[in-house]
Amino acid sequence: MSARAGGRGYVERTIDTLIEALEHSRAAERATASPGLLQRLDPRVKVAGLLGLVAATVLSANLATIAAILILAIAAALGSRLRLAHLAAGVWGEVLVFTGAMALPALFLTPGRPAFHLPLVAWPVTEQGLRTAGLLLLRVETAATLGVLLVFTTPWTHVLKALRVFHVPVVFVVVLGMTYRYGLLLLETARDLYEAQRSRTVFRPRGVARARVAAAHAAVLLSKSLALSGEVYLAMQSRGFRGEVHVLDDFRMTRRDWVALSSFAVLTIAAVWAGR
Repeated sequence: MSARAGGRGYVERTIDTLIEALEHSRAAERATASPGLLQRLDPRVKVAGLLGLVAATVLSANLATIAAILILAIAAALGSRLRLAHLAAGVWGEVLVFTGAMALPALFLTPGRPAFHLPLVAWPVTEQGLRTAGLLLLRVETAATLGVLLVFTTPWTHVLKALRVFHVPVVFVVVLGMTYRYGLLLLETARDLYEAQRSRTVFRPRGVARARVAAAHAAVLLSKSLALSGEVYLAMQSRGFRGEVHVLDDFRMTRRDWVALSSFAVLTIAAVWAGR
């Protein structure tokens, strides 16, 4: 194995993750401009409708009801011209890994009738444990899919403005908006910092030297982020920003939006009733 192929350490893998996150964000911004099903709706309708379905998913204790909401979300994603492969790799796979790790103990610790025993260790997996783990996985997968639908079909500034229409506190909206934008800026800064260092290095550091380089990068990034946060705050204050989100586009409800809002309301009520 070559030194380049086998010498990829934590820093290199982290940078690759940063680049993937940036591409994910750019893909979301491109998807919001597509002439899809959800892109044509008023942002307030999407925020109210999709978050209502998320609440119905969380409250539901019926696997069939949650599965029906997930199928509906997949159909909406197809109608909005979103790539299912991207959802599978970027959302469903990650949720399966992290939520599956939390749901795994429920297979063995939930009391009930044994469904089967694991080979070698002979640990009993109960039917109640399978249902509990399946309910948790399906619930999180569905809620994550609905959240991605909102972000991938609505410009971020419109989401923030819609939240203010529903009287979400200004502090929460400002923190949410700044975290999103400032996080992307930090990702780009970290990537540029690493690429600049790698382009000027003949031999890659190893062992303790590599750890020192990583620590130096973290320190520089922290100092740059602190300085930049102060500059951004002063710039926003000098331009009159006081917490409210203002966009050039005015929200106007059309007949299509009212029909969609009514459909979301009916689906949410039906899901809550069926999931009891």
